[in-house]
Amino acid sequence: MTLHTPKMTEADGRPVIRQLDEAAVNRIAAGEVVERPASAVKELVENALDAGAGRIAIDYADGGKTLIRVTDDGCGMTAADLPLALSRHATSKIDGSDLLAIHSFGFRGEALPSLGAVGRLALTSRAAGHEAAQIRCHGGRIDGPRPAALTQGTVVELRDLFHATPARLKFLRTDRAEAQAITEVVRRLAMAEPMVGFTLTEVGAEDRRTILRLDPEPGDLFDALHRRLTRLLGADFTANALRIDAERDGFALVGYAALPTYSRGSSTQQFLFVNGRPVTDRLLLGALRAAYFDVLPRDRYPAAVLNLIADPQRVDVNVHPAKAEVRFREPEAARGLIITALRTALSGAGHRASTTVATETLAAFRREPAPMQARLAHALVLQAPGPVAGFGERPQARIAEPTTPAGTDAPAPDAFPLGAARAQLHENWIVAQTRDGFVIVDQHAAHERLVYERLKRQMAECGIARQPLLIPEIVTLSPGDAALILSAAPALTEAGLIVESFGPGAVAITETPAILGTVDGAALLRDVLDELADQGSSHQTRARIDAVLSRMACHGSVRSGRQMRPEEMNALLREMEATPGSGQCNHGRPTWIELKLHDIERLFGRR
Repeated sequence: MTLHTPKMTEADGRPVIRQLDEAAVNRIAAGEVVERPASAVKELVENALDAGAGRIAIDYADGGKTLIRVTDDGCGMTAADLPLALSRHATSKIDGSDLLAIHSFGFRGEALPSLGAVGRLALTSRAAGHEAAQIRCHGGRIDGPRPAALTQGTVVELRDLFHATPARLKFLRTDRAEAQAITEVVRRLAMAEPMVGFTLTEVGAEDRRTILRLDPEPGDLFDALHRRLTRLLGADFTANALRIDAERDGFALVGYAALPTYSRGSSTQQFLFVNGRPVTDRLLLGALRAAYFDVLPRDRYPAAVLNLIADPQRVDVNVHPAKAEVRFREPEAARGLIITALRTALSGAGHRASTTVATETLAAFRREPAPMQARLAHALVLQAPGPVAGFGERPQARIAEPTTPAGTDAPAPDAFPLGAARAQLHENWIVAQTRDGFVIVDQHAAHERLVYERLKRQMAECGIARQPLLIPEIVTLSPGDAALILSAAPALTEAGLIVESFGPGAVAITETPAILGTVDGAALLRDVLDELADQGSSHQTRARIDAVLSRMACHGSVRSGRQMRPEEMNALLREMEATPGSGQCNHGRPTWIELKLHDIERLFGRR
């Protein structure tokens, strides 16, 4: 294949240095700023927000390739302003004296001239006390300004994007994919500005289809944001989201973060902002992940909408052409606030679990109505002592006292959030009666979480109590595994596990955490090795210790298959109510579900 190279040399072969013309410069700038139609929408909507718009309408056709129109009711521009708006590096956002004093979305003055260089741009605007005017720019050539008709604000119309650079069109995706990208851009900006109204419309050859309509939300920031997120992410998100409002070291963090049991299979419900600017920043995403580190499995992602607020002097937004990344002067302070604020909120949620857990349980019942109702009836009759006609012998079940006689320690059903234990089914599930329904608890998962939280609490307060082994347990490992265990010995010591070298390919366990009781040392070390391998050597020491504690907690918890007495079951329920994070196990799965009586009655057709 022969590549065509433009002649850029003098007669003697020396390369020529030439000044690019304005049109070429604008097309190059457009390649950095305007990657696809969604990029153009982002720039234009941000300009409307900077103009103080209260309502913004976005129209597009053919995925934004043939038409993008943004209409706002902002402050507008005069006829004298319009030519400057199409000049590169002309802006009303900054004066150029301090590139860190940026309080707006835009500041470079590149978007409009870049769009005019690669498309057919028409800009119509009217400022208060002035007549409306319009200016056009086709392929970098400016026409106008001239008088126009407009009541208020600004209308920017961009047609035939990339018509001046047709090669760029080949890299665009399908109309549907580009339309989805536009919708996502508008959704993110609408989250950042809940008090601004947004309308997104797809313009067809014969009709118009409203994709998104969001009225301005009234009330304070949190109320407005809550309602906006309900409309954009659904009622399930806001019903299971925790309010975040924290401040430290000059940074503030506001927004909503979902319970761990509302986790997602991808990061599509993670929306991060810095001073209201949507960003995709590794530091912030890493901090979000770290905050949920010990309450989510590795293949699940937290859902959150968070805005980090900082003095513009402490954050540089001018490090990426699309302004999608930022740099912090004190990155650890920003990261620390996110982790601390989220962990505090999650801890304050106590034993709370996602409402979607019960919804999914009821949905599972409804998939097979007849067999499931029979099984449910079978489970309910387990409270009756002895065989039941039509069902045969009862499976093994531990039955708690069904009533609460005076003078006993059994709690009343409505005395506590998780109710009073009524039965243990299949030596794994505790059934408790609440005021208006019943709760099913996974005894092993719940107790595993409780042991883990106890271990963390002990370590923070006075160090984990250890029990010396009368005879050290020798565990044979591969040379690599033995080296990995010994390299983590200081962290394991903090976790209450003392290991020492015992020759090539072997270690000796001399002490174990007292809270675990009698443990299988070899099995425990295998779990620890798995966790160390998953965490990697670069992971922070405290995070590695917590991960090891989580694995060790499994060895000291109530096992599936163990029968529990009524007082033990009730004690477990009470400790769950008092323990932060007990709504999910160490792997992020729910430890309990609650079914309301009215839902159960509907299953049986009684409502």
